[in-house]
Amino acid sequence: MVTVDTLEKGFMIKIMSGKNEPGMLVCVLEAFEDLGLEVVEARVSCTDSFSLHAIGISNNDDAECMDAEAVKQAVSVAVRTWSDSHDPRGGRISDSTGKGT
Repeated sequence: MVTVDTLEKGFMIKIMSGKNEPGMLVCVLEAFEDLGLEVVEARVSCTDSFSLHAIGISNNDDAECMDAEAVKQAVSVAVRTWSDSHDPRGGRISDSTGKGT
């Protein structure tokens, strides 16, 4: 689950996942970098589950163009893509019929 709230300067990004797997934090931080977000404060727990609360500010000139929904979508896609590529069933992505593609 990804939630993003707009702050006066930047965003509060919260990510919760029932499972923690190696590389999840790196994937999330790369998504922040791709968005041009600089993490100024973060709290992460990677014990059994994955939890991240981070404050990110834009280091791009077009910061006014970035909104919370765009940040949420980009981070959600990164997490989902990472999870799909690390699927313990061999990375197969199922279609709507439940059969692998």
